[in-house]
Formats: sequence, C-alpha cells, structure tokens
Amino acid sequence: MYLAKIEIMLKPGVLDPQGATVREALHALNYSSVEEVRVGKYLEVKLAANDPAEARRAVEEMCARLLANPVIEEYRLEIVPARGTGEAEPCALG
Repeated sequence: MYLAKIEIMLKPGVLDPQGATVREALHALNYSSVEEVRVGKYLEVKLAANDPAEARRAVEEMCARLLANPVIEEYRLEIVPARGTGEAEPCALG
C-alpha cells in the first residue's frame, strides 16, 4: 500500500485570482509585506500497488486525466509507503 502526496499549482504566468484575493485580505489585516500569493491544491491518494514505480505511474495518469489541468497547472508528487490501515499520516510540506 502506498500514499501519493500530490501538490498542484498554477503554472507560472497564469493569473491566480484566488491568490490575489487572499493577498488583498492579508493586506487588509496589515500584512503589507505580502507581495504575492499563489493558491494550489494538495491531495493524498492511498492506493494498492506492487511497488513505488507502479504507484507513481498510476498517480501520474490520474493527474494527467483528472486531478490536474495540464494546460494551466503543474504538479509534483511523492510516493511513500502508507502507514497502517487508518488515516493517512499528516505531513509537512517544505
């Protein structure tokens, strides 16, 4: 069992109206040093696969077909062994 950690962001140069709204809200809260905000998506997908390479191939196909829009978004993913059968382990992106 593997866990795919997927981060999807708009490609550089693509307008991000949601990010602009968050930036303006932060400015209204007196965080005037914030210059830009980009909003993305984070997904975790737990899947049964024989090995990490098989899991990666499956998740890359999922991203290309459904999870990410390849015209305006790019993604990065990490495949890790899933822990136990309960909830996915929380992770910190860095």
